[in-house]
Amino acid sequence: MLQRIQTIWILLSVLAAAFLYITGQDVDVFGNLPIISIACIILVLVGALSLFSFKNRKRQILLNNISIIINALLIGVLVYWMQNLSGGIDFPEKGIEPVFPLIAVICLFLANIFIKKDERLVKSVDRLR
Repeated sequence: MLQRIQTIWILLSVLAAAFLYITGQDVDVFGNLPIISIACIILVLVGALSLFSFKNRKRQILLNNISIIINALLIGVLVYWMQNLSGGIDFPEKGIEPVFPLIAVICLFLANIFIKKDERLVKSVDRLR
């Protein structure tokens, strides 16, 4: 059932990863290694898999938790990158790259809440039968 509210939250987290991929092309954290691009591609793939795993709610929660961990690591990498730029973290013109993983984490937490709510609803209906 793709019309559930958690589908919208997962889709928003996938869009946040796609926007990070677009805006994060100039991020150079560890030399020529494209960590941000690889992580964004992985996040989009895991998000798409989670989006279409709507029949298996436990797998969907697991995939969302994996995405949350990857996004948390991305936040750490991007804050490290911002610290190493000239001007420190106070310079406001560095970009909005760390905002996208934060938005994705919030959306995935909300998606997990609604998935668990659906799981409880299904279990309560099964008890009535």
